[in-house]
Amino acid sequence: MDNYKIPAQTRIGHVHLKVSDLQRSLDFYCGLLGFELMQMYGNDAAFISAGGYHHHIGLNTWQSKGSGPAPTQAPGLFHTAILYPERKDLAQIVKRLIDAGYHLTGAADHGVSEAIYLDDPDMNGIELYWDKPKTEWPRNEDGELDMYTRHLDMNGLLALAQ
Repeated sequence: MDNYKIPAQTRIGHVHLKVSDLQRSLDFYCGLLGFELMQMYGNDAAFISAGGYHHHIGLNTWQSKGSGPAPTQAPGLFHTAILYPERKDLAQIVKRLIDAGYHLTGAADHGVSEAIYLDDPDMNGIELYWDKPKTEWPRNEDGELDMYTRHLDMNGLLALAQ
């Protein structure tokens, strides 16, 4: 192998999910999470965005219309992580989900971030999170990143949603 490294400014541009019911997915991603519908692609696909980008998430039923969820004990997507700009933004969406009675599957403080976990209607995993300032990231005695999974102070987070 050579010493090639991907450019530091490279980002994941979008995720494209197979779903079983396009309208149900739009109701979840746009209606509940607040994404904006940018374009319908025929009757079987849609492109949605935060802030007017062409799309952050593609949804389609081309091979999955009416099917059940993908098996959990098989290779595939573990979750899509949606990064919120500020802690208060994460607090607001968490409050919205709780107020809607939407089931959360987990919550964690990872040292570098705070995260909430849930599944979309097709059981695709979702992480909603915000990154703590880089200066606060935990490091070991050698200065290397030392992430962890600890209890999230949900009450402290939700206090920001007021």
